[in-house]
Amino acid sequence: MRHLFMLAFCSLAVGTAAAAAAAERPNVLFIAIDDQNDWIGHLGGHPLAKTPHLDALAARGTTFTNAHCQAPLCNPSRTSLLLGLRPTTTGIYGLAPWFRTIPEWADRVSLPQHFAQHGYLTAATGKIYHGGTGPRRRPKGQTDRPPEFERTAPFGGVGSKPPEKLIPPTPMGNHPLMDWGVWPPDNDDTQKGDYQVASWTVEQIKTAPQDRPFFLAAGFFLPHVPCYATQQWFDLYPDDDTVLPPLLADDRADTPRFSWYLHWSLPEPRLRWLRENDQWRNLVRSYLACTSFVDAQIGRLLTALDEAGLADNTIVVVWGDHGWHLGEKAITGKNTLWDRGTKVPLIFAGPGITAGQRCGQPAELLDIYPTLSELAGLPIRDDLEGLSLRPQLADASAPRLRPAITSHNQGNHAVRSDRWRYIQYADGTEELYDLESDPDEWKNLAGEPGQAKILAAHRRWLPTVDRPPAPGSAHRVLTYDPATDAAVWEGKPVHRSDPIPQ
Repeated sequence: MRHLFMLAFCSLAVGTAAAAAAAERPNVLFIAIDDQNDWIGHLGGHPLAKTPHLDALAARGTTFTNAHCQAPLCNPSRTSLLLGLRPTTTGIYGLAPWFRTIPEWADRVSLPQHFAQHGYLTAATGKIYHGGTGPRRRPKGQTDRPPEFERTAPFGGVGSKPPEKLIPPTPMGNHPLMDWGVWPPDNDDTQKGDYQVASWTVEQIKTAPQDRPFFLAAGFFLPHVPCYATQQWFDLYPDDDTVLPPLLADDRADTPRFSWYLHWSLPEPRLRWLRENDQWRNLVRSYLACTSFVDAQIGRLLTALDEAGLADNTIVVVWGDHGWHLGEKAITGKNTLWDRGTKVPLIFAGPGITAGQRCGQPAELLDIYPTLSELAGLPIRDDLEGLSLRPQLADASAPRLRPAITSHNQGNHAVRSDRWRYIQYADGTEELYDLESDPDEWKNLAGEPGQAKILAAHRRWLPTVDRPPAPGSAHRVLTYDPATDAAVWEGKPVHRSDPIPQ
């Protein structure tokens, strides 16, 4: 009996010590923004962008001005970030499948699960995974892995929608999401899904437990299309052509034809249609208005942290899942390997992070998993493909030993270093841009004499593991057969003689 009593006492002591250690760890506020490029005030991607709350967060933390996604599409980007694996490792390139349906990744410990396994309360709302917050219950037969999040709320998405689309029918299938403009007309932001995401997250902060740290995730849908914003946010931006991004006429003349295949037939309209239908300025203002609206919702979260007395012990990370074109390279949307398609906001603030820093070295969304684990004092997994950014969070000049790598379907990769962007497509064609002298990527230098060393230095970073699409892959999936030099877009052959969709 005495032996049993001592065993119970020791177990209780160990459990109490573990709980105390967990309670001393920092909280994590994990904020995702969908389709958000670098049109953020402090990033300078658009000279008129107004994001005071994100700018203030960056001022009290470290912002990465050269951060990039691993895939320029929602599902593969978020899967990569949350699993700590590249798309070329998982084979997940399209909008499907959900990674848990693939036996190889069914038991993979995701980022929120890693925190849950070490005593954190995990909660989420909005768009974190491509499908939201993931299922709350464990998959059948799995007993040793917690659900994706312990608490979830089904908020997010578009929210209130007009009875009919606000823009004319588009030629690329007239997808219902392809819409933008002023909505609702009465300036009532409470009808929007992202407002509800912020409200629920604020409530979680206010009622946070005292005996457990939290990993709290908020996923904002905007500025994803449909880009609806109320008039007050449109009023921040002039209704004239000063809002439009700079373009180069015939910008695609020196890009390989394969560059078109990555976004061959998509619902996002081309620049030509925007111009012909007088929608370019409307789209750009809508995108900027939605960006400012989301910034205000993030401001509500940061205010809640301050009011709850939690700001000093909470790591805040803000990230976008990929970039977005608004006329650059003659298109709108994502699905490209240029800076406009891959560059994202990435901000860290909180304990252990130096304030007021700007790091221009390349960073990857893949780095978030190991970085948060290290900052929170969790065991560091040895199966993650990202690198911890903790050295740069302490000193922005700390050397970063590799570039950022983005892939979009098998064989198509971009390597982004401090100065250069190198792209290789599945048919072997290439692009090279000097971002120091050509920040808009208007001049492809891949065929220029004297670039052999730069090309070779970047080619060596191309993924050595480059899997074909995983079983069940669908939507925006491109394959290539080198034997026949044929590309296949979503199951349909694309011939070099086919006209480019306009």
